[in-house]
Amino acid sequence: MKQLTMRIQKQDNLNDVFIIDDEAGNGGAYHNYLVVKKDAATEDKETGTILLDPNDILLQVGFQDGPRAVEGSIPGVLEGDLLEIVRHRLQCFQKGPFATRDNACALTHIEEALMWLNKRQADRKERGVLGTNNK
Repeated sequence: MKQLTMRIQKQDNLNDVFIIDDEAGNGGAYHNYLVVKKDAATEDKETGTILLDPNDILLQVGFQDGPRAVEGSIPGVLEGDLLEIVRHRLQCFQKGPFATRDNACALTHIEEALMWLNKRQADRKERGVLGTNNK
């Protein structure tokens, strides 16, 4: 397990993110992550193992590993699932007392990201390669 370097969200992070996988898998991506309370993880000096109290784990994310509905694939969350959750939260903030131009801009770009992911899926479906490892 190794800590993910936060390159964009650099300051005042409330949480740390760890990659659980030992190495990249299908598609060259990692598939399992933990979000934990900031600075809750410690390293065992002798083994280098990351130690966590289960109460400090806020979220475990397991992404789809392998093509859809193919034997041996591991079902999981898709990138679009997480983006839809963030999209919904920002929409709610924009309807409430925390509406800001910054939130509106973030919302626009999340919707754009969802559009591009949907375009990729539609293109793969049209070419007959959706749900496979074919390009």
